[in-house]
Amino acid sequence: MAEIYRQGIESGDATFETEVPDWESWAAARSPDCRIVAESDGRVVGYAGLSPVSKRPVYAGVREVMIYIAESARGQGVGGRLLRELVDETEARGIWTLQAGIFPENEASIRIFQRVGFRILGTHERLGRFHDGRWRDVVLMERRSLVAGVD
Repeated sequence: MAEIYRQGIESGDATFETEVPDWESWAAARSPDCRIVAESDGRVVGYAGLSPVSKRPVYAGVREVMIYIAESARGQGVGGRLLRELVDETEARGIWTLQAGIFPENEASIRIFQRVGFRILGTHERLGRFHDGRWRDVVLMERRSLVAGVD
């Protein structure tokens, strides 16, 4: 998983992060539930997970989605399968909103998220400065639960 995250960092279009965190730091910042791994020939080729958006009780059913795919597995449907499974698990757990922030240049990820019911809310322009000094926009996406009682 660390290698896949490193590949995402190096792509320049997956995260603002510049270093792969150690496992303890990574796990502490993520929800312990709904961690999904995709394997091919005994190797991890992708993973998806969630992060809480707030510790406030009112946001208990809101999570931010992360998904990373190994370079060798991109374009093979791994991301879509992981994201569909993640949506199914969150629906079963009563999570009512999933959100994601994706660089606009990462068009493949935006399409994958749209295929499983995410919609584009808008774009944060110049939300953060990338490690090379460039400002980056972030497309905000959201999926509301179909079963958690959110109308």
